[in-house]
Amino acid sequence: MTQATDTVFLVRPCRFQSNPHTAASNAFQAREPDKDLSASNMLAQQQFDGLVVALRRAGVNCLVFDDTPEPHTPDSVFPNNWVSTHPDGRVLLYPMEAVNRRTERRMDIVDALGRIGFDVKEIVDFADAELEGRFLEGTGSLVLDRVNRIAYACRSSRTDSGLVHEVCDRLGYRAELFLAQDREGLPIYHTNVMMFVGSSVAAVCLASIVDEDRARVVASLEATGHEIVDIGFDQMERFAGNMLELKGADGPVIAMSSQALESLTSAHRERLADHAQLVSSDISHIEQQSGGSVRCMLAEVHLPKQT
Repeated sequence: MTQATDTVFLVRPCRFQSNPHTAASNAFQAREPDKDLSASNMLAQQQFDGLVVALRRAGVNCLVFDDTPEPHTPDSVFPNNWVSTHPDGRVLLYPMEAVNRRTERRMDIVDALGRIGFDVKEIVDFADAELEGRFLEGTGSLVLDRVNRIAYACRSSRTDSGLVHEVCDRLGYRAELFLAQDREGLPIYHTNVMMFVGSSVAAVCLASIVDEDRARVVASLEATGHEIVDIGFDQMERFAGNMLELKGADGPVIAMSSQALESLTSAHRERLADHAQLVSSDISHIEQQSGGSVRCMLAEVHLPKQT
């Protein structure tokens, strides 16, 4: 089991726009969406393409799938919320809170992974939990320490505690649940905007974790040998928690947005760079309009190769 993979898949948007169905629970999302939807979509596509170029230059294998015009999925650019893949060949499908995000789940993409050489052994579908009003949005809700088999998750309307335990039971992980809040005391909608866990380093907005949970999360990370880089609210609000470690051509890389990199102090950067090459790209329009960043755009492919 390794923490990082050298392969991700991304979904290139074709009708990108700020999603009104997600704004209530996502404080990172723009309150005033763009009115020129054509220009908004074009800019999102340009920034998407720039991210792919930056990752490929670092040696990351990027599989790009095009979104479909219908049904309209304004947040299709964030596939990590509907799927996760695992080294035993399992693919997990997740229940989404916003009704118009549920059609982002695409079995044609899962099938395509099989056609290009990955071994999909089992589909584990948790999507029926939507009928019960329970949600768990993939590796947005779950920040996985794959090596130590720990799933970190902050409770919110999009992260149901019971489902966290159900998924962990299926995967053989330990659930590390906690409450994280923004400056206004509102639950942070996804764990992966306030927390990143790599092979040997973790970046966490510790101030966002409530007092009664903070020491337990710190102890868990320290027990697994992670150096903790404590980012503040200023950095979290600019998506510095929304990073992902990947395998590049010359070793590990940590992918993030340009905004996230610029928000980090020199000390933050130096400590992260001790563990991996820092790779960034400007996706500021996507971040502003949809309230998600680079990590949300990357669906890791941990499946075994076919023999």
